Amino acid sequence: MGGGTRQRRIDEGSPQLIERLAFLAGLGGMACGGALLTAQAPANRLFRIDVHHHLNPPFLSDATKPERVPSVLAGWTPQTSLADMEKAGTAVAILSMPRRPSVYLAGNVPGSRALARRVNEYAADVRRSFPTRFGFFAELPLPDVEGAVAEAAYALDTLHADGIAVATSYGNAWLGDPRFAPLWDELNRRKALVFTHPLSNACCTNQIPGVADTVVEYGTDTTRTLASLVFSGTATRYPDMRMIFAHAGGSMPFMVERFHFEARATKYATVLPNGVDDVLRRFYYDTAQASTPEAMGALTKLVPSAHVLFGTDFPYRVSTDNVDGLATCGLGAADLAAIARTNAQTLIPRLRG
Repeated sequence: MGGGTRQRRIDEGSPQLIERLAFLAGLGGMACGGALLTAQAPANRLFRIDVHHHLNPPFLSDATKPERVPSVLAGWTPQTSLADMEKAGTAVAILSMPRRPSVYLAGNVPGSRALARRVNEYAADVRRSFPTRFGFFAELPLPDVEGAVAEAAYALDTLHADGIAVATSYGNAWLGDPRFAPLWDELNRRKALVFTHPLSNACCTNQIPGVADTVVEYGTDTTRTLASLVFSGTATRYPDMRMIFAHAGGSMPFMVERFHFEARATKYATVLPNGVDDVLRRFYYDTAQASTPEAMGALTKLVPSAHVLFGTDFPYRVSTDNVDGLATCGLGAADLAAIARTNAQTLIPRLRG
């Protein structure tokens, strides 16, 4: 499909619409804690930067059959995101795909590469139509590492993606697996930003009858991949690659003592010369589905608040849930403002304006 066709499909992001949204957001009737917004926001009230916000290209359902697009995602449009962002005082959302369905089509490497390219060009068109409201993290056809390296270069150099999105695991391989080294070589060389989103690994689906995998397995797979990156030495070998982990790092903050105990083994002396915490504190973590005093309390005791980013998981959750939750976490005004906006601006310089 040509660029003009894609543009017509999403060209509802006119300057008039954006101005109207800014006007509405400037009114005092925000639905998510007016006093908090007033304390942190510039005059137009649209100031947050959401680094965990999902999109659903309209062609995805047909392209990924028989894997089904979840119903909550199926109705997504740029306009549904903008409406949600307005309510939460969000100026910019960085779009990324959820991990289900995947752009990787098993047994079809050319098709997977083509679908990743099509998704990334669609995301770039959304940003082009709404230049002040959206960014995107590009998809890669992993576990096809060769295709992933090529697509990362195209997405960063040609489409000017804000970063790269990856899953926590692919088959029986977590992100510290040596097979991914060519990709990390390239992304570290570029000092790229990498957004990591969990899934339920094939090892561990449907473990508790009647309970969705998202309840336990997503946080667990995040912790598995953190352990993989830390104990393999991958994180130490690639210090210039900046990584964001969704959902406050999953269950890792609650299990960090076990990381410390494992790290006592002499075999980790060279891969963890400064200890586990030094690595974990270099990573970044978002607040999506973790904006509670318990989760934020554990995370912010482990990592500096400068490494915590506002994320919502829209449309799986509405953004005001996260805003309201963060207001209960006992964070100071300066920390809340940094989480809401300035920490993301540090990672994505084009948003500093």
